[in-house]
Amino acid sequence: MSPLRTRPALVALGTTVLLTASVAVPQATAAGRTTALTWYDATAETIATAGAPTQITNSRTWAISWLAAARATRSVPAGVERGPYQEAALAAAVHRALMTLAPSRTEQLDATYKETLDAIPDGPAEERGVAAGARQADLVLTSREGDGLDPASVNAPYPLRPAAPGVWQPTPPAYAPAAQYGNRLAKPFALAAQSQFRLGPPPALDSARYAADLAEVRAYGAVDSTARSTHQTETAAFWLGSSLTLYTEPLRVALSRTDQGIARQAQLVALFHVALVDTQIATSDSKYAYERWRPVTAIRTGGIDPDPDWTPLHDTPAHPDYPSGHNTYSGAAETVLSALVGPRTSPFDLTSPTAPGVTRTYTTWKQLSDENVDARVFSGIHTRSADEAGITLGTNVARYVLRNAGRLLASR
Repeated sequence: MSPLRTRPALVALGTTVLLTASVAVPQATAAGRTTALTWYDATAETIATAGAPTQITNSRTWAISWLAAARATRSVPAGVERGPYQEAALAAAVHRALMTLAPSRTEQLDATYKETLDAIPDGPAEERGVAAGARQADLVLTSREGDGLDPASVNAPYPLRPAAPGVWQPTPPAYAPAAQYGNRLAKPFALAAQSQFRLGPPPALDSARYAADLAEVRAYGAVDSTARSTHQTETAAFWLGSSLTLYTEPLRVALSRTDQGIARQAQLVALFHVALVDTQIATSDSKYAYERWRPVTAIRTGGIDPDPDWTPLHDTPAHPDYPSGHNTYSGAAETVLSALVGPRTSPFDLTSPTAPGVTRTYTTWKQLSDENVDARVFSGIHTRSADEAGITLGTNVARYVLRNAGRLLASR
């Protein structure tokens, strides 16, 4: 029996408890499981081949598509068969949203949609499910118009402050202008305000904690480090790429292993990506509230022993240090997955496009977070304080999303 069906209640969705030990939930049929995974893979392929250049815009596509599916499948009209209705509703919702957001994929999405509907018996359940899915997709799409998560808005110009100790400046080798500044102005899905979970300030520049942070990055994050082990170098490379890309497979593993009904499967994907959109908005709010310089700037120009030639293992992304965006993503992902499918799972393998030939095996979602914290230090691009603060911020946002899931999932 799945941990979902035996663990104590963890998360309240509005007035409805999502996980309980006493309330039975529908088990996923083979057809329902196939439909959910088919459209999960269709979404992932759409993002991979026709996605936006900004991660949060792609997270938005996931969130819109699957929030519509979750709303459409949450309740079944009287007099129609549950399974066919929900399969049709999920397929119609994701299909309609993806067609709108990635029209270049029309041919492929239409083919997948036809295959799904061909496998569902014709009749009122299918017809009403299709209508419900399309309606919810249109409603979510309309509600997100002008939300500030298009690539141009995401990378709105940032008014660079004059150079001073602690203040973010463009970093080598590209010295590119700041990215993702516009995220902090975007419309969240669940948060009441972008600054709702703004972190407290980073460690003071003259604090012992900050001195320790910089000493660790200087030693372990240098391109020519003699302190960093081969395994630590591999960890840095493994987690270097897009968090959205790296977490697509873990979420699929969780989706494929749950015995919950198709509505709960849709809710898992929807809440995961809603939480991650709002986490990325909150991340940029804290980053640009504090504008903390990156380790490479601090080590080259600050302190009592500056090293103008120090170079990190990996190029530093073009936005402030505090908090680490990879770790806010990890904290939110871990929180949602742990709450909705349990903190542990049977072993699964994961590969990374930035570490060719490397396969790692995991049994808990926390292992992913722990590696992300270390990885950004070993890359030489974040302080540990920024990494740990990122986990905290992502966790706080995801918990809020889960507490407010009833409101988010209510049909419109």
